[in-house]
Amino acid sequence: MPTLLEALEEKYGMEPDEKEEHVEEEVLVSIFVPKLPPRQSTPQLLILNDCNIDRAGEPEDLKKKCRIVKELDLAQNKLNNWNEVFVILSHMPRVEFVNLSLNHLTGPIQKPPVTKMDHLRNLVLNNTKLEWCSVEKLLRLLPALEELHLSLNEYTHVLIDTVNPTERSNSANSERGSTDEGSSEGTATDASSNNNTHDGSATSQTKEQQQQKEEVEETPYASCSCSTSSTESQQQQTDAEEPPPLQTDPHGGVRKLHLTGNYISEWGEICRIGRVFPQLEALVLADCPLRSLKPTDPQGNESEEESHKYFQNLKLLNLSNAKIDSWEDIDRLAEFPSLCNVRLQYWPLWARTDSTTEHERRQLLIARLPNISILNGGDTIGAVEREDAERSFIRHYLDKPDAERPRRYYELIGVHGQLDPLVNIDLRPERKVKVRFTFEDKAIERTVDVNRTVSDLKSRLERLFDVPAARMRLYYVDQDFRDLQGLEEMKYPHKVLYSYNIRSGDEIIIERKVKS
Repeated sequence: MPTLLEALEEKYGMEPDEKEEHVEEEVLVSIFVPKLPPRQSTPQLLILNDCNIDRAGEPEDLKKKCRIVKELDLAQNKLNNWNEVFVILSHMPRVEFVNLSLNHLTGPIQKPPVTKMDHLRNLVLNNTKLEWCSVEKLLRLLPALEELHLSLNEYTHVLIDTVNPTERSNSANSERGSTDEGSSEGTATDASSNNNTHDGSATSQTKEQQQQKEEVEETPYASCSCSTSSTESQQQQTDAEEPPPLQTDPHGGVRKLHLTGNYISEWGEICRIGRVFPQLEALVLADCPLRSLKPTDPQGNESEEESHKYFQNLKLLNLSNAKIDSWEDIDRLAEFPSLCNVRLQYWPLWARTDSTTEHERRQLLIARLPNISILNGGDTIGAVEREDAERSFIRHYLDKPDAERPRRYYELIGVHGQLDPLVNIDLRPERKVKVRFTFEDKAIERTVDVNRTVSDLKSRLERLFDVPAARMRLYYVDQDFRDLQGLEEMKYPHKVLYSYNIRSGDEIIIERKVKS
């Protein structure tokens, strides 16, 4: 398999100084043939996807050729070692965008040749099966990272967090036990005195913990902590469960995160994302089987924590193809303070809603989400459309009992007042009318479909009056204008009947054509 350097030379050609230097001295006549010269340097946008690249190549040549590269696409190659990736990136000091999708990068991250990459802003790692412990180490190396793609990596949980799971559970237990403080003052006093008697042992234990923490910080790029022996007991304890999340520092640079096509189903896992990326502005969770936006505790019970607590800056949220089946989750979206752009397509909720059209569903969503300006990728919601949607929302719940009316209904009543239901006026013409057919001394009333043509009507009258359609003349008589305009011959065979404004009670006279 070729190295990156070999793939680069094969695609973009050789440099001028590598051309043949020997020219035949015997040649007396030279012919100039214009042609494109070979590239003197690699382009700033370097695309080498699907080239079977598995390693970097000669470092000096790579450094010489790739020093100006700003965007690198290495998707669908054979890279499986992060050391090779770091070697490549270490020779591209200006690189801002890197796509490593469809490379099998599951292995642990060792200490790279460069400690940080200060220019890399966009990293795409879709379908690489990258473990969360490797994600956590990459975040330390990429202080300037603004956009991260982790789609199709088969994640079921988010295994990074800014909170130690043990401390979090202890704090929850302390909150639950705060109501018993008054009855346990004596016990607390005894415990404090006991701590004072063992001050030396407590101090030594604190020093040991601090020393362990310093050792971990000194070797942040060691083998993946998800698979170290220090967590073997925890993994054995939770054989069927995911290991507890890694504690990491928040990354204040990431603004966009893509997690499309993963298997995350609980919003509590997404809350970890909010804690790790507090400045997040765009979150794409399309094709993730999220069941609700209500956070849950580790036991699966609904938490009192607010859904939007860790997403104060979130502006765009894509939840298409989620498994959400509750209008309450729509109301939770309305509480996100900065959210203005959402995608909520293909939910089970829409299959069972009592709205019959997509337009009505859109109106219900616009009315429930007062801060949303873009819905499902459509045009910006204007003031007129919003007012129409809010009025339609009020009328939608007019006949519903109070128990089924959401809080938003009463908020909109305060804005628009109590509205009357709209009168249902159908202005469409009658499709079927009763017409009197007269032929000589015979008269028959029949129901006629006004969407039929004159030719079709003649063929049907042929069986009633025993007159061939080819020898039949029809005359339309309007019951209201009989005396004013008389008869109107229906002589165009392909003309539709409703174009004559036929109504129930009108008459059609049939005559037989006279042979000439």
